[in-house]
Amino acid sequence: MSESVPGTPPEVFAPVEVPVSPSQAPEEVEFVQLLTPEGERVENPDYSFDLDDEVVKGFYRDMTLVRRIDSEATALQRQGELGLWASLLGQEAAQIGSGRALNKKDMVFPTYREHGVAFCQGVNPLNLLGLFRGVDQGAWDPKDNNFALYTIVIGAQTLHATGYAMGQQRDHAVGDADEGEATIAYFGDGASSQGDVNEAFIYASVFNAPVVFFCQNNQWAISEPIDRQTRIPLYQRAAGFGFPGVRVDGNDVLATYAVTQQALKRAREGSGPTLIEAYTYRMGAHTTSDDPTKYRLSEDLEHWKLKDPIERVHAYLTRYAGVDHDFFDEVEAEADKVAAELRAGCLALPDPAMTDFFKHVYVEETPQLAEQRDQYAAYAASFEGEG
Repeated sequence: MSESVPGTPPEVFAPVEVPVSPSQAPEEVEFVQLLTPEGERVENPDYSFDLDDEVVKGFYRDMTLVRRIDSEATALQRQGELGLWASLLGQEAAQIGSGRALNKKDMVFPTYREHGVAFCQGVNPLNLLGLFRGVDQGAWDPKDNNFALYTIVIGAQTLHATGYAMGQQRDHAVGDADEGEATIAYFGDGASSQGDVNEAFIYASVFNAPVVFFCQNNQWAISEPIDRQTRIPLYQRAAGFGFPGVRVDGNDVLATYAVTQQALKRAREGSGPTLIEAYTYRMGAHTTSDDPTKYRLSEDLEHWKLKDPIERVHAYLTRYAGVDHDFFDEVEAEADKVAAELRAGCLALPDPAMTDFFKHVYVEETPQLAEQRDQYAAYAASFEGEG
């Protein structure tokens, strides 16, 4: 039994019944939606998707290829070829919709799950696998694709993004909604409880930084549900920091595109940050080391399967856009090819020399680092010839 503090009423220590967050009642959630789970286009007074069906077909292709890359990576991990993998299953629309809204000058700061955004930015999926295979620490140059390295420290990338956006501001790269620059930071619902994220909100607001905070609320921070993170919808937190927040159907690629595009334009023109909460669901495990059956109900998963982001676009294209089966067959064939090439490439990745990792700590090697490298090399050499 816990001891009470002298002079403190006992009721202060009574258990507090935490109310279920609105985000735990899917049928009651209000968000921006332009494409229903049944594949029907709907109107929204504040957002619209005005691009043609060829673009929608492109979104379908993107999501299908990314899901296949994800499933192949999961299989590779199960077969011992990757040390770990963080799946994006169920979050394809949130990532492809927002990723395709970026322009060539915008900068991305991801977590370790933004494989779809990486795909949109032209990052070779094999480079992602190299990181999870442990043969490198991220083999892509952020400058080549405006896509920063994966951030493993939860929430830290929001600070990096805010600082980068403040740099864009000081470089006078802001001021034009279409030709200016902006930054987007991705994070999850669990990361919203981190101090780094909230500190980034403060700086972004006070300095009016051109940054979009994109929260993929997939309902679970590993095994902790969203009601352990907040008592109000996450997007409403933005108001407390002094900038707009919006909740979008994260399984609707059209709405995600429209909302992110508007937020990025607002940032580029100099109107400051926006918080987007993409309301979605993590269909698989948090990572391949996790077993979600231990903490969530199978009925929830079945409910969300009916909201599958790829299936709703398939329904729209077949029922309303007149797209025939040949297109879908071609996409599936392309996905098979991508998966086969990815597997072959992963298995062919060479093991690095451990001393190579010392080369990528600083731009220029320091005396201390050189000493550490030499010490390690001598230590490793001491084992040579031993059985």
